[in-house]
Amino acid sequence: MIVLAWNGIRSWLRSRRPVHTLAPALKVRVRRIVDETVDIKSFELVSADGSALPAWSAGAHIDMRLDDETVRPYSLCGAPGARDAYHIAVKNEPDSRGGSRAMHQRVRVGDTLVIGGPRNHFALVDGARHHVLIAAGIGITPLFAMVQELQARGASYELHYFTRSIAETAFHQVLSAPPYAGGVSFHHAVGGRLRELLRRLLWQHPPGHHLYMCGPRRFTAVIDDVIAGIWPSEAIHVEYFGADPAAEAAPNRAFEVKLERSKRTIAVAADDSIADALCAHGIDVVTSCREGVCGTCLTGVIAGTPDHRDAFLSDKERKAGDKIMICVSRAKSAQLVLDI
Repeated sequence: MIVLAWNGIRSWLRSRRPVHTLAPALKVRVRRIVDETVDIKSFELVSADGSALPAWSAGAHIDMRLDDETVRPYSLCGAPGARDAYHIAVKNEPDSRGGSRAMHQRVRVGDTLVIGGPRNHFALVDGARHHVLIAAGIGITPLFAMVQELQARGASYELHYFTRSIAETAFHQVLSAPPYAGGVSFHHAVGGRLRELLRRLLWQHPPGHHLYMCGPRRFTAVIDDVIAGIWPSEAIHVEYFGADPAAEAAPNRAFEVKLERSKRTIAVAADDSIADALCAHGIDVVTSCREGVCGTCLTGVIAGTPDHRDAFLSDKERKAGDKIMICVSRAKSAQLVLDI
């Protein structure tokens, strides 16, 4: 069984903007719906035509089209390699803009849904001596797949799973039983003890150890602070729920993009994204989350200085300045030359 789970990414798609997803699209049928916790439902999906679903590796996600204007990324979080069914675990977010609400209220057994992918921008590092996995809440979704893949490999790992209570802990029964129980630690309602606990867990970086984390930004921000100057950037791997609020609040100004291949120049208004400006001029671009977290719209930069506002590129990639997430990032220079 393959499991996909809604990882809490919130979309800020503009209602009149075109949305593009990766092709080819796959049709899946909802075979079963289960209440996993008080606010998480899992949806068992099978291929609509009975064929095997695409193979994938731990850390991958798919894109689900909920309607003509709404696409949501979901983490695959079951045993990588199984292709007979997917499961999506969707948390009902109170501030949802329609994604989780639609899944909880509208989707029924027998419905046909459309997905794209899978794609992986949060993969396990081959050759690592030890893997430290840290999840908070619904952030368990991609790490659940990693645990299963690492267990199957016989690799060294530990999972620390933070939730408010057992009742709000997805996959608790599976993770607290063999063969996973020995490598999984549950942390409930830690409150003000979080920073101290994380310091005890991450006070040093042993050679060959890699850290993977997924959870709300306030949670991952505490980890970032705890490990600053201790864990090197190349050993840290993060999947974010949504865009960086600080980046969203930064002032915008108009600029232009020159498309190297088509030799066109497009103006990008202060209240427009690069992707929206290109789409408005009939230039088809592929996007998904529209928050700079999924990597779908990654585009090469030939000249100019990007103003990076994504949560996808590493610090090293940002400093290189040769790629940009066109759904959210902008330009510090008057013009960007893109590899389009």
